[in-house]
Amino acid sequence: MDFNLGEEHLAVREAAADFARNELLPGIIERDNAQHFDAALISKMGELGFLGMMVSPEYGGGGMDTLAYVIAMEEIARIDASAAVMMSVNNSLVCWGLEKYGSEWQKQKYLVPLASGKMIGAFCLSEPEAGSDATSQQTTAVEAGDCYILNGTKNWITNGNTSSICLVMAQTDPDKKHKGINAFLVEKGLEGFVVGKKEDKMGIRASDTHTLMFSDVKVPKENRIGEDGSGFRFAMSTLNGGRIGIAAQALGIAAGALDLSLKYARERKTFGKPISEHQAIQFKLSEMATKTEAARLLVYKAAKLKDEGKDYVMAAAMAKLYASDAAMWVTTEAVQIHGGYGYVKEYHVERFMRDAKITQIYEGTSEIQKLVIARELLK
Repeated sequence: MDFNLGEEHLAVREAAADFARNELLPGIIERDNAQHFDAALISKMGELGFLGMMVSPEYGGGGMDTLAYVIAMEEIARIDASAAVMMSVNNSLVCWGLEKYGSEWQKQKYLVPLASGKMIGAFCLSEPEAGSDATSQQTTAVEAGDCYILNGTKNWITNGNTSSICLVMAQTDPDKKHKGINAFLVEKGLEGFVVGKKEDKMGIRASDTHTLMFSDVKVPKENRIGEDGSGFRFAMSTLNGGRIGIAAQALGIAAGALDLSLKYARERKTFGKPISEHQAIQFKLSEMATKTEAARLLVYKAAKLKDEGKDYVMAAAMAKLYASDAAMWVTTEAVQIHGGYGYVKEYHVERFMRDAKITQIYEGTSEIQKLVIARELLK
């Protein structure tokens, strides 16, 4: 067991941290207020290889392992959780799923531009009546000659307006229930494909979250991923890896809040000395650091298991469950340490607290993670 990172992983950490500090930090409060993410920043992330990190070099990706990816995710989320979720969806859900399950034609047409950031992807599973119960898909895809006719609504879609290609789960045979679900690559611009309202969110406000609507959209048969009826298995397998990415995002949020709290505690003085010298603050910082490090170890373990080709389902669920809870707790304490200053946007920690909450909800709620863990323990 080696807890030391190699040169490649350290270089990834340095590159991601440098980009986050120099490119993402400037203007971050303004982007949060405006609920807008600069397209130029997305392009830079693509140029630096952050949008296709685990994609094979033959498809234009970085060919890196999952550990490198979560290290980069932590550093990006340490500054900007909105940028991190866009990065997570493109890497974990879209690129990874497409490379593992897509046809060679699909990879050449879609994966190559996705890996470089020339195209951004979205993962469309959630619906108004299908959140945690992903088997209850109401979106339908009816076979019609050389295409499928797609009808339905997807909500809470990250990169909903920014994306050029969407991975859409739809029911093709209701009698088969979840075994009748398929996954489709649906291009923006197709007739009947409408981007709905942008969600006014509590956190990750600069990220692009929309409702997507499909009305008699004609999707070519060659855009179906995998064998007929494999869509639910595709979605669940992809989400297992996606949970590692969101766990890394939560870890980064916690780490960022801890960084700011340490800095503030050394500078802020009460009763004639820095508050870092007060035991009450020291206890908070100690527990914040311990929870953050424990989350990091769980995230790294899940990533390593995935890289080694071992079963990582329970490890991923544990990492997401613990890291998201840690992020919520650490950021709340960060606001408390900052006192009144923690409640205003200038000091950043209130944004971290708002951003942390979603990590307990998306890509499987904390309650779903507990069910996954229990299922794995008892099987």
